[in-house]
Amino acid sequence: MPERSDTPPPPVLLGNEPGSFPHSVLAERHPAIIQQVRDSFPYGPEQHRALDALLANCTKGVIEPLPADAHDRDRWTAWGADDYAGRSWFDVPWLWSESYFYRQLLEAVGYFTPGPWQGIDPFRPSKTAELDAPETDEELSALDTLADRPADEQDRALLHGSLWGNRADLGFRLSAAHGETSSDTPPLVADDSAPLWSLLPPSGSATLCLIADNAGRELVPDLLLIAHLLTQGRIARAVLHVKPYPYYVSDATHTDVLDALRRLTAAPGAAATYGRTLWAALTDGRLTVRAHPFSCAPLPYAQMPGDLRDELAAATLTLLKGDLNYRRLVGDRRWPPTTPFADVTAYFPGPVAALRTLKSDVITGLDTRTEAALVASEGQRWRTGGTHALIQVRT
Repeated sequence: MPERSDTPPPPVLLGNEPGSFPHSVLAERHPAIIQQVRDSFPYGPEQHRALDALLANCTKGVIEPLPADAHDRDRWTAWGADDYAGRSWFDVPWLWSESYFYRQLLEAVGYFTPGPWQGIDPFRPSKTAELDAPETDEELSALDTLADRPADEQDRALLHGSLWGNRADLGFRLSAAHGETSSDTPPLVADDSAPLWSLLPPSGSATLCLIADNAGRELVPDLLLIAHLLTQGRIARAVLHVKPYPYYVSDATHTDVLDALRRLTAAPGAAATYGRTLWAALTDGRLTVRAHPFSCAPLPYAQMPGDLRDELAAATLTLLKGDLNYRRLVGDRRWPPTTPFADVTAYFPGPVAALRTLKSDVITGLDTRTEAALVASEGQRWRTGGTHALIQVRT
């Protein structure tokens, strides 16, 4: 384990700096999400009033506690809701503020309240449109040509499919335009593929925990990767961690897993074979879906509860997908980009890997030359534009 430093960590990211990426999320993306939710379902006057109130509150007001009868009020109190009550959404940790916004959004549409809207995912129309898009058919048809390729090419293709699938993130689309970069810097700013594969040799005994990020066209390649690892004997068992309720616009829930599985099994060709592999793995226990409450916590993984820590400690490898999970893994702080990834993940209870497309400011583990080339070519746009990615591993 890396030697611990007495140097205090850099400050956590806040949203109170105009012009910063966190500020734009709170001031621009969240209002856009509220409007999207309003348009997605024929909500009644009660939900419209609550959404209007949330819009005013999250942009100009202060953080308010959950209703006294909220089923998870005690949990959110433990997560800091009482400490931050009465403060501007822009003046508390950005990770916390973002997460609480989604909890309050579900409150506004009656997701947890007995009634006709209970349990209705406000983001479902966008998720299903994404899953049913023609682009998904094109991506699945590509599997037919992959079957005849050498095993190492299949490994790489499915790993990179899972990595870049994050670009389908629906929440990210609500931000400013994000065209392709024309720079000469590599799309992959860090690539620890070799140590990742070394942790999953074709011995058939490994357990993989995959902590998912988005639904739709990102979740499909995550499931394809799991199916491939099972088929190739690189893992004996997989645990897929999803969100216990709708979160961050497009984060995957158990329902989204089932939707993706149905999409695969109904597809022609190789995609259906992958789908049947996953279906069988779910029925015989080689694949398990988990929705731990901490998956929706506004906290870094360094503060994970003991039961989750014990579960991840038992895994051969924990693979975290996407930008939000990366922020929670390394801490949502202003790390110098060359801060070693192994140092900031030293607390993690077992081998851990991150597959992430870059869509927020936080970054660790870059070498000096890569950082300098990125800055020279793109300024700071490379951090948030979704045009670069990383594979980082701490064994």
